[in-house]
Amino acid sequence: MAKIEKTEEQWRKELSPEQFQILRQKGTERAFTGEYNNFKDEGVFTCAGCGTPLFESATKYNSGSGWPSFFQPLGPAAVDEHSDRSHGMVRTEVTCANCGGHLGHLFPDGPRPTGQRYCINSASLNFQGKKK
Repeated sequence: MAKIEKTEEQWRKELSPEQFQILRQKGTERAFTGEYNNFKDEGVFTCAGCGTPLFESATKYNSGSGWPSFFQPLGPAAVDEHSDRSHGMVRTEVTCANCGGHLGHLFPDGPRPTGQRYCINSASLNFQGKKK
């Protein structure tokens, strides 16, 4: 699949100010304020920038961090991981593999079976509920 490429002006027009700040400028929403932090519905979380399916609700768990947390992405091609040395820290940034939007960060303190915590901003996600 070809990667989505848009100008910053196009992204500004399509995203809310908060989504633009997070997805395109690598921002972070405040802990415990995001729509999906305590969200428990069944379905798939998609990229708010391009609609790419990213995480299944079955992989979401309560990490206590204040952000939606997942122990694995939907598949190996859903997200990309990059070294992030900003703010005096060394972390792994997680971006949408399709549009490059910043989603959050990956930490090695998650539950089994992966031991990973994909700590993701709610504003970078949309949700598609499971059809009944």
